[in-house]
Amino acid sequence: MNALTIIGGGLAGCEAAWQAAQRGVPVELWEMRPARPTGAHRTDRLAELVCSNSLGSRLPDRASGLLHRELRALDSLLIRCADAAAVPGGAALAVDRVRFADAVTAAIEGHPRIVVRRAEAETLPAGPVVVAAGPLASPALSAALEQALGEQNLYFFDAIAPVILGDSVDFTIAFRGSRYGRDASGEGDYVNCPFTREEYERFIAELIAARRIPRKEFEAEVEQGVKTGGAFFEGCLPIEVLARRDPRAPAFGPMRPVGLTDPRTGRRPWAVAQLRREDAAGERYNLVGFQTNLARAEQERVFRMIPGLAGAVFERFGEMHRNTYINAPTALIPALQWRLRPDVFFAGQIAGVEGYAGNIATGWLAGVNAARRWRGEPLLTPPPETMLGALCRAAAEGDPKRFQPVKANLGLLPPLDPAPRGKRERAAALAERAAQALAAWRAREFLSAEAPAP
Repeated sequence: MNALTIIGGGLAGCEAAWQAAQRGVPVELWEMRPARPTGAHRTDRLAELVCSNSLGSRLPDRASGLLHRELRALDSLLIRCADAAAVPGGAALAVDRVRFADAVTAAIEGHPRIVVRRAEAETLPAGPVVVAAGPLASPALSAALEQALGEQNLYFFDAIAPVILGDSVDFTIAFRGSRYGRDASGEGDYVNCPFTREEYERFIAELIAARRIPRKEFEAEVEQGVKTGGAFFEGCLPIEVLARRDPRAPAFGPMRPVGLTDPRTGRRPWAVAQLRREDAAGERYNLVGFQTNLARAEQERVFRMIPGLAGAVFERFGEMHRNTYINAPTALIPALQWRLRPDVFFAGQIAGVEGYAGNIATGWLAGVNAARRWRGEPLLTPPPETMLGALCRAAAEGDPKRFQPVKANLGLLPPLDPAPRGKRERAAALAERAAQALAAWRAREFLSAEAPAP
């Protein structure tokens, strides 16, 4: 039988490759970088993180933390690498993105059953295949998928936040700390830039008025034959779009001041801009929640209005790029298998999920199921009480008329009966039920003994 082809060397593709190879399947992993670069990647490393460096909350009663725990129990390579590359991030699993990508690349390239091909997959090959091309799938592959799927290949515009040098922050104004004191390091995992009401209102006014990069500059990269569009993904709005919708919205979103006290005043600020470490040494920080499509000169002008960032040095500017995904409810079953071609599986954001942890999780399931099909075994569908199972069902069984990528959240899980009255108690009960469901499923499917040594 042919080797399993995996298209895409991002989070989902690398996890899928590892899981299939660990189960005795020969894997050919296609990654088009560096031969064909993208508009967002900076290196040729596998599993490069192009947006935030956070994989979400580490707390076990939060959706991402629950997904992390499930992936650890399922022996996820990428979660293991993330844990090893972790940097202080309060309640978040934040990583040094260079160390993380290096660790994943070394593991994948060093596996005896995985061959990495640095070439662009321009067509959908004969099976078995896992399509994990990610949100930045090449125009040629996007056109091939659209032809195969009909009018179900979609895309939206997504944005990334700027990164600034840590020694350019003015710490006579900015202060360290995490909301509600949730510091993993004990030293203040975030840098907080506090606003007064007047400072916030001036900042928002300039943010709304600032010049943005025309959308057509991004549409120009879409080659003929690929469907054009232009909706923003609601879960990752540019900060200026959020402010235009409602000038108060950032103060209730990424700039919310709850759980923080400005040591200069002893009071809660009106709003804050938070910086999170990009590396263990704290040499670089990203502006949390400040995804943007502002012109570079405008980013420098407007973001230097943030208290404590008047002298900010930008190591990377924010930018916007095209993200591709399929209409999963019309194309996939919860095992992530394509309805029309049973030898093809989809994983990651192109499969209709959002968030780093979700991409890794669907990569795990697609890789395992592709390996099981290769070996003539029945496919697995995780229990709906687990976050992995709930996420895959939400993507495959969503409303096809209004579908956008699904991010892990506790609302995807079946309700408790009876349900505890308190929010925290409900979250804890959902997490405990998920753990029990995963343990029973693993035992029933013999997952802990399924993977032979390389």
